[in-house]
Amino acid sequence: MGQFIEGVDRRQSMLLPECLDDYVGEDSPLRAIDAFIDMLDLAGLGFQSSPAATGRPGYHPGLMLRIYLYGYLNQIQSSRRLERECGRNLELVWLTRRLKPDFKTIADFRKDNGLAIRKVCQQFVALCRDINLLDGNLVAIDGSRFKAVNSKAKNYTRGKLRQKLGEIDKAVERYLGELDRADEVFERTGTVLPEARMERTLRKLEHLRKEAARYRTIEKRMDDSGETQVSLSDPDARSMATTPRMPRVVGYNVQTAVEAENHLIVAHEVTMHGYDRDALSMMAVAARDAMATDRIEAIADKGYYKSEEILACEEAGIAVVVPKPQTSNAGARGRFDKADFAYEAENDVYICPAGERLIYRFTGPQDGKAIRVYWSSNCADCVIKDKCTSSKQRRIRRWEHEEVLERVQRRLDKDPTQLAVRSMTVEHPYGTIKSWMGATHFKMRRLKNVATEMALHVLAYNMTRVMKIIGVPALIAAMSA
Repeated sequence: MGQFIEGVDRRQSMLLPECLDDYVGEDSPLRAIDAFIDMLDLAGLGFQSSPAATGRPGYHPGLMLRIYLYGYLNQIQSSRRLERECGRNLELVWLTRRLKPDFKTIADFRKDNGLAIRKVCQQFVALCRDINLLDGNLVAIDGSRFKAVNSKAKNYTRGKLRQKLGEIDKAVERYLGELDRADEVFERTGTVLPEARMERTLRKLEHLRKEAARYRTIEKRMDDSGETQVSLSDPDARSMATTPRMPRVVGYNVQTAVEAENHLIVAHEVTMHGYDRDALSMMAVAARDAMATDRIEAIADKGYYKSEEILACEEAGIAVVVPKPQTSNAGARGRFDKADFAYEAENDVYICPAGERLIYRFTGPQDGKAIRVYWSSNCADCVIKDKCTSSKQRRIRRWEHEEVLERVQRRLDKDPTQLAVRSMTVEHPYGTIKSWMGATHFKMRRLKNVATEMALHVLAYNMTRVMKIIGVPALIAAMSA
């Protein structure tokens, strides 16, 4: 008897199960994929479900959806890899019923049915709501940068173009100086510098002229289109800052809203903006529409703090918790900040640290908002004026809807641990999806195609979560109900 476990001889004849279905267990995720696609109204979602009158029949959209959902559940996003798996992967053989579409057909389906695929993702969120997985009232909102199919070297801003053209001008000046010195040496001594060196210098000059012409073409394109950035591989990708410790990423900003109880992604959006401050109301309203309750609370980090967005959420009936970023450096200079002035709503006055009343003076526009201005006439004789202002009087500005921002601050002061709940809720899905994507993140170009890719990733993530929470048999039963 051998020392190790030994396998069966490859030439051994075996009596395999006659039915392909015997290879797939009752609790296999494959059966959940199959049941989910069967419950969808593919024609209603926008898939082309009726074959053409002439020509070779195409593959059913349900088959293609099964292939993609299996692929994204198993970190296989490439159409070429999916083609190979259809021929050698027993699970895909079962799922496709022995059909094997070529990679071009698989890739074209994802490219041509982007809107319908995004609706499929929304259908699964609706299913989660129907089976009472979205009964909570708390969601966390965040954004993360995902890399596009565009290197940093092929992304240009006006500043980068100015820097490149400046470097080229300096290099051209240096090479022309070399040629002038060679001419001067020849005139004085009759000595000719090595021909290879002169040819190399001329080739470098020609290359630099071509590079300068290319950069000026990109600059003209910016001038004509009004763009602030140009990406050559993926025209919709943008250079975005990540964190102070990390370099910039050329890609997309993916916004998500994750409910806090089961950590399911209830809403997501792919944007070209490198900041989050304009996305709060958009994501909060989308999350409310997806949840089972009409009254929700949304938590976001300070990157979402924008007064107009917070007001829009309040008007939509959504309570938000967003920390206010510190934009004033008065404290660093040893002076009182606006937070040191107490507002009395009943008298519409501010009370300064010295006990003086700052009364309302006038209302003026600032950045499109109506701002009320307050100050006191007793600042000149104040004994702590040097701790307050170097001007004639300290003026406090108050937005006409400032009470909305004060309510947000009171919610945060009441329970500061909500910010920790936000990070524990919304950041884990990002880490999971990015690990599934691999080092390159997106594999398609243009915003609409990237949005389709993200919808498939979100669908795969949500389905994985639900199968972990309630199990595959219960999920299949809910789909069949």
